[in-house]
Amino acid sequence: MKKNLGKYDRVVRLLIFAITLVLFFTDLIVGTLGYVLMAAGGILAITSFINFCPIYAALGIKTRKSK
Repeated sequence: MKKNLGKYDRVVRLLIFAITLVLFFTDLIVGTLGYVLMAAGGILAITSFINFCPIYAALGIKTRKSK
């Protein structure tokens, strides 16, 4: 897997995950919607940590700067 996520893309993904966590644990999003958003946020966090997004790879998008 070649890394294809840039610094800002990773930060935005982690912020979305953090916001989702806060909304879920303060009961602003509940039920099935809450679980679906938590799963999506978790996927964003995982892809942020491994610096690779399979959707970006399939579409040929790279937000990481070339060296």
